[in-house]
Amino acid sequence: MDKTYTPAEIEAPCYNRWQSGGYFAPRADLPADAPNYCIMLPPPNVTGRLHMGHAFQDTLMDVLTRVHRMRGERTLWQPGTDHAGIATQMVVERQLEAEGKTRHDLGREAFIERVWQWKGESGGFISEQMKRLGAACDWSRERFTMDEGLSAAVREVFVRLYDDGLIYRGKRLVNWDPVLHTAVSDLEVMSEEETGHLWHLRYPLTDGSGFLVVATTRPETMLGDTAVAVNPEDERYKHLIGKTITLPLVGREIPIIADDYVDPAFGSGCVKITPAHDFNDYAVGQRHGLPMINVLTVDARIRSCPEIVGADLLAEPLPAHYVGLDRYEARDRIIHDLKQLDLLEKIDDHKLMVPRGDRSGAVIEPMLTDQWFVDLTREQQADGRPGGLAAITRPALDAVRGGSIRFVPENWSNTYYQWLENIQDWCISRQIWWGHRIPAWYDEAGRVFVGRTEAEVRARHGLDATVTLTQDADVLDTWFSSALWPFSTLGWPESTVALQQFYPTSVLVTGFDIIFFWVARMVMMGQYFIGQVPFREVYVHGLVRDRHGQKMSKSKGNVLDPIDLIDGIDLPALVAKRTAGMMQPQKARAIEKDTRQEFPEGIPAYGTDAVRLTFAALATTGRDVRFDLARVEGYRNFCNKLWNASRFVVMQCEGQDTGLGDAPVTLSEADRWVISRLQQVEQEVNQHIDTYRFDLAAQLMYEFTWNEYCDWYLEFAKPQLKQADEAAARGTRRTLLRVLEALLRLWHPFIPFITETIWQRVAPMALPEAERVESILARSFPQSDAGKIDPSALSAVEWLKQVILGVRRIRADMDIAPGKPLEVLVTQATAEEGARFERFAELLQGVGRINRVQILPEGAAVPEAALALVGSLQLHIPLAGLIDKAAELARLQREMGKIEAEMTKARAKLDAPGFAERAPAAVVAQERARLEQFTQALADLQRQKERIERL
Repeated sequence: MDKTYTPAEIEAPCYNRWQSGGYFAPRADLPADAPNYCIMLPPPNVTGRLHMGHAFQDTLMDVLTRVHRMRGERTLWQPGTDHAGIATQMVVERQLEAEGKTRHDLGREAFIERVWQWKGESGGFISEQMKRLGAACDWSRERFTMDEGLSAAVREVFVRLYDDGLIYRGKRLVNWDPVLHTAVSDLEVMSEEETGHLWHLRYPLTDGSGFLVVATTRPETMLGDTAVAVNPEDERYKHLIGKTITLPLVGREIPIIADDYVDPAFGSGCVKITPAHDFNDYAVGQRHGLPMINVLTVDARIRSCPEIVGADLLAEPLPAHYVGLDRYEARDRIIHDLKQLDLLEKIDDHKLMVPRGDRSGAVIEPMLTDQWFVDLTREQQADGRPGGLAAITRPALDAVRGGSIRFVPENWSNTYYQWLENIQDWCISRQIWWGHRIPAWYDEAGRVFVGRTEAEVRARHGLDATVTLTQDADVLDTWFSSALWPFSTLGWPESTVALQQFYPTSVLVTGFDIIFFWVARMVMMGQYFIGQVPFREVYVHGLVRDRHGQKMSKSKGNVLDPIDLIDGIDLPALVAKRTAGMMQPQKARAIEKDTRQEFPEGIPAYGTDAVRLTFAALATTGRDVRFDLARVEGYRNFCNKLWNASRFVVMQCEGQDTGLGDAPVTLSEADRWVISRLQQVEQEVNQHIDTYRFDLAAQLMYEFTWNEYCDWYLEFAKPQLKQADEAAARGTRRTLLRVLEALLRLWHPFIPFITETIWQRVAPMALPEAERVESILARSFPQSDAGKIDPSALSAVEWLKQVILGVRRIRADMDIAPGKPLEVLVTQATAEEGARFERFAELLQGVGRINRVQILPEGAAVPEAALALVGSLQLHIPLAGLIDKAAELARLQREMGKIEAEMTKARAKLDAPGFAERAPAAVVAQERARLEQFTQALADLQRQKERIERL
C-alpha cells in the first residue's frame, strides 16, 4: 500500500470498477425468491448542480443501497432528473436574450428544439457530480421526466383522470408570476418579511351617513372590491350589516357583510373584500356569493375593463388614467387621488410577509385565471360515482393511518395528515412552453376534447378532417409528472418485469419540505393507478445548515459546494464563488470578509469519503444538520488512521502464513476479544441502519475502529506476532486480517472509496480462494454470529484494558515518560485477577510498559506510591526514583499559578455588577462552568503536589 492516503488518486478507479462491473444494476444471479429492495432518487432539476442538501440525501440513499445489495437483495436505486419546466425555460430564454432574441421569435416548436439541445449539452451535469459522490445508482436505467416513456405515462394518467371526472378546467384563483406569465405552485413561492405600509381608506356609506375606514396593504386592488366585511360580533358595526358603501374612484355600490374571518382588533375592524385578488377574500366571496372582479392583466397592469366572474354585472371601464399602469404605479396614483378626495385616513408603517416567485423574484399576484385542476375535494361526483376525496385523497390518508406507509420519524405523519385533511384542488396547468403539453384540444366553438393524441380525439368523438382542432397551449405542472415517478420509471403503463419486482418501492428518502407537494401526491397516484402504496417507509431528513445553524443560501453567502470540499478550493476562488452575482457591493464585501475570516487558506481537499462520513455522522433522526468543516477535518483524519492501520496489517501479514491452509491456528484471548467485539458491533450497526440511525452506526463503527481495533488490538497484536509459537502468531495474523476485512465491509456503504482500495490489498490474504471476488461490493454485509462471542475473553481483556489505563493515568498525572518501564504493586487482587496478571504478563509489558507486577499479601505495607483503582483492585506505582522531585514540584507550582490566575479572571467577571443580569444566560452558565473546571483542576494538582512532597 502507498504510504500516504490520497483520495484523488483512488476515487475514479474505484468508481470505474463498480460501474464497468455492473455492480449498480440489480443482481441477475439471485434466486427468483430473493428479496427486492428499491429506492427512487428524488429527481433533481435538470438545470441543477449538486448542493449540500443533495449530497446529504444522496449519501444516505447510497448507504442504504450498498447495504441491501451486500445483504443479497435484488437492489435498485433508480436515478433520473426532472425537466424543471420554469427553471429550464428560464435558462434557455436567458441564452436567447443574450442573442437579442425571445422565444416568440423562434416559435414554440423551434424553442422546444432549442431546449432539447441545451439538455443534451448541459443537462446531465448533476448526474456526473453524483458519481463523484460515489452514488451507486443503476445509471443504465436513468430516466428523464420528458423522455418518451414517462411522457406516455403522463398522458395516460391525465386522460384516465379526466375520463373519471377527476380533472376539470375552471376559473380559479392561483399564484401568478407577472414576469413569467404563469401560475406557480406554493413551493415556488418564497415569503419573507418586508417593511411596507398599511393604508387606512375611507369608504363612504351610500346613504351619506358617514364612512367606514378599511385598512389594506394593497390599495391598488380596491378597484376590484365587491364588499366590505366586519365581524358579526363587533358592536361597532352590527347596525351597518346589510347596508352598502359606494366604492371610491369607481362608484360601484357594494354591500357590508358579516364574516368571522374579520379580526376586530386588526386595523379598524373593517376589511375590504377583493375575491379576485386575495386568497382569503376569495374564500369569503365563495361563502357569500360575491362576484369576482379581476382588474389586472397577466403582467400585473390595470385592465381597461375589468373581467367579472360569478355575477351578471355590467363590466364598466375603469378610470382611464389608471389603465395600463403597473400595479405599483397605480397604487401611488390611487393614494394620491384618495388624498385629494380626503378619503385617506392615515398611513402606518407595517411589517408584512411578501410572496415572491423563487425563479423571477417578482411579487406573486393572486390571479383569477382559467386553469386545469385535479379534483381532490369532492366526496362524490354529480352522477354518483366515487370521486375527489373518496377516490384519491381518502386512500392516501388511510395508507398512513393503517400502517401501509410508515414515516420515520413518526411525527411527520401528522404533517401529512394536516395537509391532506385541508387539501384544495390541485392546479396542474402552467402557462409556459417547456413541459408536458396538456392533451386537450378545442374546436372552433370552444368545446374541449381530451385524448392521448389528436387522432384518438377525432376517433373517439367522430371528428373528421373538416373540424379544426387546436391543442391547449398550457403544459402540466412538473409535480404532476413527478407524482408518477415510482411507477412511471419502472415502465408503467406496461406491466414490466421491473414494475412487478420493485413496486412498491422500499423507502423514500426525502426532506420534510416536499411532504405536501411530492410525497402525498405519489401516494395518491400510486394507489389510484396501481392499487398499492408507492413505498413502505418514508425517511424524512432535516436541512443542511451552516455551523451557526443558519440556512445556507446564496444571498447569505454561506453556501458550501460539496465538490469543493472533495477537491479543495483556494481562497480567491471561494470568495469569487460566494459573491458572484451580488448586486449590492456592500453585501459582497461583508460576505468576502466573513469568508476570509472563516477560511483564511481556502478549503483543503478532504476527499469524498470524509465528506460522506460527515453527512452520515450528522444524520440524527429528523433534525437539521449543522455542517462544520471541523467535523470533516476529523473524519479525514479518521480515514488516514484507517489507511495507516491497514497498511500496518498488510506489512505484518504479506508473505506470511495467514491461516488459510491446514496448519493449526491458536487464538489468544486478545484475538477472541476483538472477534467478540466485532460480532457485537455488527449486530448493533445492522439495527441502527434498519432504523435509519446512520449517526449511531457511524459513531459505533468509528469508536470500534479507532479505539478498539487500532489503539488496542493492534498494540496487543505486536507482541503476539513476535512470539515463538507459530500457531499463535498465525492466529493473530488471521484475526488481524479477517477482522479488518469484515470491518471494511461494514464501513463500505459509508466510505466506499477507501474501503474498496484497502480491501483489494487485504482480501487475497484474508479470504480463501472460494470466497474471493472482484469487488468489496460483491461481498456480503457483515452479520453477527453469536457463536463467535466469547464472554470470558470479553471480560478478561476489558479488565486488562482498565489495568493499563490505570497505569497510564498515573503516568500522565505524575508526568512519567510513556516508555519508562514501571513496577506495579497490587493489593486486594482476587485469585482470578492474579491468574490474569500471569496470563497477560507479555501484553502488560509490551503494551502497558509494566516491567514487573508484584501482588502483595493482605496487610502488607505499601511504600509511598501513586494509586489507581480497577474495581476493588488497587494498583500502586512507587514513585521513588521515577521523578525529579524538585523539578516536578516546580512544574506543578507553575501550573497551579496559571489556573489560579484564570480563576481570578473568571470570578471578577462573574462578580462584576450587573453581569449575571445583563449577559445572556448561556454566557453566564459557560463562565460558571469554566470556574468549576478550574477549581477541580486546581484540586487535582494540589493532591498530586502533596503526594510528591511526601516522597
